[in-house]
Amino acid sequence: MLLDHINLMQYQELLQFKTEEGKRFIFDPIRKKYLVFQPEELVRQLILQYLLLEKHYPGAKIALEVGLNINDMQKRCDILIYDNTFMPFMIVECKAPKVPISEAVFLQIATYNLALKVPYLVVSNGIRTYCSRIDHEKESFEFLNDIPNP
Repeated sequence: MLLDHINLMQYQELLQFKTEEGKRFIFDPIRKKYLVFQPEELVRQLILQYLLLEKHYPGAKIALEVGLNINDMQKRCDILIYDNTFMPFMIVECKAPKVPISEAVFLQIATYNLALKVPYLVVSNGIRTYCSRIDHEKESFEFLNDIPNP
């Protein structure tokens, strides 16, 4: 189910940019540093603003570009959110706005979840955002009409 009530572009005015030596950078409030501007990084920063400001996720429970070892291969998930006991709670996969949200994107995030076993998966390209709840015992999932609160 498309979360069409989430308009990530409204947070664009809150983002901080700078240009140095002809390169554009975007500020990451979690890592507290400027990163090279890429379309996927723009989406990551927009969804971070949404999670921090609208859903009130504490920044201390958000980790970015977390390394994972899956089937002896190194992978990296975009955003990992921890619950109140600091157990992995949600994975957020960000794609550039031009990248369609496809079955392959869901397969990618599901593969990351093999290692983490979180109950919630979010996928966004900044234009389209989806959230699903995973029932690991029943080996099933359902799309939700909102991203869960912390």
